[in-house]
Amino acid sequence: MPDLPTPQDAAEAALFSECWDAVLSYADLCTAGSVAATRLATEAFALGIREARADETGTSRNTGRRPARLPRIPLLLTAVRTTAAAWETDGQGHKLDPELRLWLNSDKAERYTGPPLHRPLALRGLRDMQEPDAALLWLAEVEGLPMSVVARRLGLDPASVSDELEQVRILFRDRCHRNHLDTPMAAQCRSYARLLDAVTRSPLADTPEDLSRHLARCVECAEAAACLRLHGGGLPAALAGGVIGWGGLAYLERRRRAAEVRLGAGRPDPVDTDGPPNPAAHKARVVRGGLLVAAVIVSLLALGVSMMPGGTTDDGAAGPTDGSDRQPVAVPSVSEPSTSARPSASATVSPEPSATGSDGKGPDPEPQGTTSSTANGGEPDPGTNEPATCEVDYDLVNQWPDGFQATVTITTTSALDNWRVAWSFKDGQQVGQMWDASFAQDGSRVTATAADYNKTVPANGSLAFGFLSSWRGKNSPGYDFTLNGHDCTKA
Repeated sequence: MPDLPTPQDAAEAALFSECWDAVLSYADLCTAGSVAATRLATEAFALGIREARADETGTSRNTGRRPARLPRIPLLLTAVRTTAAAWETDGQGHKLDPELRLWLNSDKAERYTGPPLHRPLALRGLRDMQEPDAALLWLAEVEGLPMSVVARRLGLDPASVSDELEQVRILFRDRCHRNHLDTPMAAQCRSYARLLDAVTRSPLADTPEDLSRHLARCVECAEAAACLRLHGGGLPAALAGGVIGWGGLAYLERRRRAAEVRLGAGRPDPVDTDGPPNPAAHKARVVRGGLLVAAVIVSLLALGVSMMPGGTTDDGAAGPTDGSDRQPVAVPSVSEPSTSARPSASATVSPEPSATGSDGKGPDPEPQGTTSSTANGGEPDPGTNEPATCEVDYDLVNQWPDGFQATVTITTTSALDNWRVAWSFKDGQQVGQMWDASFAQDGSRVTATAADYNKTVPANGSLAFGFLSSWRGKNSPGYDFTLNGHDCTKA
């Protein structure tokens, strides 16, 4: 399975994090489990980025007309569909959703790979638009992002982005209308083409009964009506269904829910004492209260035992009195490199048991200068014969409701022939993908090892790598950074 491509610059790294959330969300719909979803998303992401970069390189060398190309997110989503079809062909169809497998082996899937003039109208219309216009339409209509966020992502003026969106909608309709007329169609469909255009232009126009009956029987004309009718709120569904294909409407619903969470709409409202009682909320408070009481009782018992004379246990064996037996509990994350970096809406990842320390606030710190990584077990620390004085800069590049992207930069005063960076997380974060380094995670401790091309670092030089990780509840920055077993100070 290929790794995620390495971002070429900071702008592309931010774009990767935004696109990965969408790709994994759709891949989760297409597969039968979270591990398969991450594997499918990773392969599709690598495929889509290669295609996008190849198109950009070809465009820069070609002085002619711009080739038809989808914007980045729908391009990657279609790569998920293409990769799923390849899985089905290669005998990996058991990893896919059963309904998707039926769809892949039907005439519906052939429409997306068949002759261009027979492909869905929304797909053709979006491809015929300039990429910035198509990206504006997709982010606003399908991803459901607020206009301020869309403007910031695309570098537009927030004051005029709504007017630009209206113009782009009209442009999309014109492209779809032209493609609809170019589509080979039956004589009856051709006779309704101009009437369909006239009816969908006005929100007040009534649909004649004969046209209504025809739309109920003809799939292609019904899709054309959805793309041509800009009023009524059907454009997002027309785009998602026409571009993505199978699962498009389910993906649209997921992205709307994700947008609501980003805006805070998914958070529970404060309890209104004057309103009707909420049995579910009351039950949750009772459970939390019971857990709190149990925790207090256990703490008191532990305190009483620790204060017993002689520090002995019930069976007469002498116990340590300095609390040194309270080691951090670490359950190794036994998973292949395709562990999900972004838990999706239907695949909830529960926190590791080791994410909570003895005080209930975070993981107990591990001994300084050690690593719990299982990937390098038995190998000596690289460069341990030359202590490294280092500074670390932990940069949170981007964050979304269930994941984030970060970059770690280490500056060292000593030259290095190899390096390994380790750190801990307080809140149970789980690293899923990393570039410019390989990684292993054991409980709260993460270890990043140099790649083959960046092992050597000169004196007073720096090394850097980035990663994608999941988080829940709280996302405190990494701490207790070490370079080749030696402590690093915060830059």
